[in-house]
Parts: sequence; structure tokens; C-alpha cells
Amino acid sequence: MTDASLWQMAASDLAQKIAAGEISARDAVAANIARMHDRNPAMNAVVDDLSEEAMVEAARLDEVFAASGPVGPLHGIPVTIKENIDQKGHATPNGIAALKDLIAPADSPFVTNLKNAGAVVIGRTNTPEFSFRGTTDNPLHGRTFNPWNDWASAGGSSGGASSAVMSGMGAIAHGNDIGGSLRFPATCTGAATVKPGLGRTPAYNPSQTAERGMLAQITSVQGVICREVRDVRLAMQSAIAYSPQDPWQVPMPWNGPAMDSPIKVGFTTNSYGFDMDPAVLAALTTARDALQDAGYVVEEIETPNMFEIGREATRTLFGETSALMGELMQSYGSADFNTYWAHCLGIAPPYQGDELLAAYARRAGYVRQWLELLADYPLVLTPFLLTPTYAHARDYEGREGAEDIMLKGFYSFAMNFMGLPAGNVPANYNDGLPVGVQIVGRRFREDMILDACDAVESRAGVMAKRLFERG
Repeated sequence: MTDASLWQMAASDLAQKIAAGEISARDAVAANIARMHDRNPAMNAVVDDLSEEAMVEAARLDEVFAASGPVGPLHGIPVTIKENIDQKGHATPNGIAALKDLIAPADSPFVTNLKNAGAVVIGRTNTPEFSFRGTTDNPLHGRTFNPWNDWASAGGSSGGASSAVMSGMGAIAHGNDIGGSLRFPATCTGAATVKPGLGRTPAYNPSQTAERGMLAQITSVQGVICREVRDVRLAMQSAIAYSPQDPWQVPMPWNGPAMDSPIKVGFTTNSYGFDMDPAVLAALTTARDALQDAGYVVEEIETPNMFEIGREATRTLFGETSALMGELMQSYGSADFNTYWAHCLGIAPPYQGDELLAAYARRAGYVRQWLELLADYPLVLTPFLLTPTYAHARDYEGREGAEDIMLKGFYSFAMNFMGLPAGNVPANYNDGLPVGVQIVGRRFREDMILDACDAVESRAGVMAKRLFERG
């Protein structure tokens, strides 16, 4: 088996071969490191190369394997970690030059969970300033590129993660999502992901000096981006291990109870007056047809007003962020970032004072509307972006550019606001770029979401295979 076949291999296949003793952890890790050293100079996805310690850990895992077998389901699987969560002994700068020497005293529980399952961290990936853009670039590390072409954004804020995994640098990439930071990059690069629901995965940074705002606590989640849906499932089953460090985490099993067939799926193409690219509509149609052929009953429905919920999400988050982080962002953010942030505040004026408290209260009503919908339709297929992707620095092209992402990202922002799980999977390939769709599900039913994503992927294909054919 060649090194090339190992770095291209799905995490699920790698894990199976390592567990069977057909290849070693060192084989898998070394192949991915070699690919990282070959490809990363062009991608700038991995900004902290952990090759040396990764090979030491892989050798240790091989010794353990020889004595007692695999330590867990991810034994020897090479992974990357986004540079905004703590990994002991490494910096957690969050895209900020002033924080480049903030060294983590211990691992975040998400990192701990992956390591306990046997994963080997080969590098840390890039994120924009404050992890607060839909693209990935910052003065500290520079721009991360989309592996499909130089024009397109790799997405944000987990753009380094998506670019890395889709380029063959690690089989699983950690990312996180407060407004779309798993799903924007996955959609932009043709990867698969599921944004976990509130309470599903643990989050905590031992390096933090203050607690996050209340809305940030209940909207931000940790997750993974992978080339294939089955690898998202594999990684998430280990990632959800309970940690008492996260007050919001609920120790729920991964697989929920079986549901009577056929499962009903709600379907919407509502763009709320914005233009929808024909390629996105084609992706939605492909996804609908794939679900129907897989035995789901798909019915076109009207959902609660997603534009309204998404706008409430941004105005509430911007209000909290302005109050708790405004001075920090002004002081440590670049001039370009602060200009962009000013545009964002103009596009979605932040709630303040009593308005902010009232917005927190209104959130419950939106959640209730969606829970009632999901009682009838356990899954809902929606658009994600209204275009296949966008230019790399579109959000920095004045207020119009910022609006193009901030106003049209409502299908993303709304799901964070309500704490509902939502998966993204490519469902079309158009003019050299993959096109993703979103599938929303009930709380703690990420397993069902990924089942549906599997059906779509079976129809549309694994986009990384197209990418690897290009070299």
C-alpha cells in the first residue's frame, strides 16, 4: 500500500486497517504528514506543524497496540485541531497576533476526547481574527486557500480545518460553530459535517480568564469536518464523551431510538426574496430525490420565518459580543477587521440593554416553533448558502460585501440561535465547485441527520475523490 493511498483513505477505512494490524499508526500518520508538508505551503491551512510529536505519539500507540490492541476507535488516525481551542503546550491565538504567545496549560475536553479515542494530532489549523468571519485570513498567519481554486473562500471560521482535510492533511479536522463555522467551510470546500446541537459536545478552554457570554455558551459548539459522512459519524461518537468542565453538556448516547418508517422530511427552497443560484436549487432537488429514493417521505413545507430568526440571531449575538468583547476587538483587531465589524453592526444593529434581554426571551418562542415542526417532520432539508460559495474576501468588500454573507446566511445563523443540530453535505458539483445543502434534525439526533446525509452523499458522490483526481 502506497503512502498516497493512505493519505487519501477515509478515516473509517484507516481505522479498520489499523485495528486489523494491516498498517501501523506510524504508517498512517507519516503518510498524512508527508502530504501536509507537500500541500500545505500552497494551502496555508495548518499553521502549527506538530509532525515531530505526532510521530512520537504514533510510535507509542504502535507499542500499545502490540501489547493490548487499539486504545479506541480512532487509534492512529491523524487529525488536526483548530487554533482557537486549547491544546496543552501550544498557543491558542484565535487568529490574533497579540495572543500568539498564549500557551494552553491543558487540553480542551474535545481534544482530550479525540486523543483518548486514539487520534494523533498532526497540526493546528488557521482561523480568522476572533474566529469571526465567513472566510479564513488574519495578520498573524495569512490567508488559507480553497483547494478547488484560488478565487473561492475556504469558508470560515474553520477554513483551515476544511482546507486541510479536503487536501489530505489529516483524515478528521476539528472545527467549531457559533454562526456557521463548521458548515460554511464544509459547504465551500465540499466536505461533510454536522453542527451538533446544544449540549452534545464538551467545550472549555483552560487558558480562558473569564466565562463567555450566555448566548455564546449556548450557540457555540465543537465538531468535526471530514471528507465523508461516515467519518463524521465515527469521530462524533468519540467526541461526545462527557466532560464535567462543560456545564451545558448532556451525557446522551449517540444513537437514539429507532423510528417507524418511513421517516418524514420537510423540504423548503424559500430564499426570502433573495436570488438563489440555479446550482443551489439543483443541489436541493438532488438531495430531495436521493432522500425519496432512500425511503424517506419528503414533503414541501413552510418553516417558521428563517430570515427573521437569523436576523434575531445576529442582532442578539452582536449585542452580547459588543458588550463583552467590543473593546478587546477594537484594541487587538486589525484595521480591516474593525472596518468589517463596523459594517456588521450596521447591517444587524446590536440589541442593547432591555432590548437584549427581550431578545433572549424571544429565543424560546423560535425554538418552540421549530420543535413543534420537528415533532411532525423529524428532519428538514433546507438551503444553506444561496450561492455555491463566494469570493475569498467578499466580506471585506465594503458594506455590500459584508451584506452578501451576513444577510444571506440566515439558514446558518438561525440553527445556532436555537441550538438545533444541522448537517451539511455536498449535493451537486457545478462549474468546478461543490454545492452543499443543510439537513436539520431533532435535539440529540445527529445520528438521524447523518443517516440522511449518507443518502445524499450516495447520490452526489464524495467530492474529495474528484479533488484528488486533480493531484
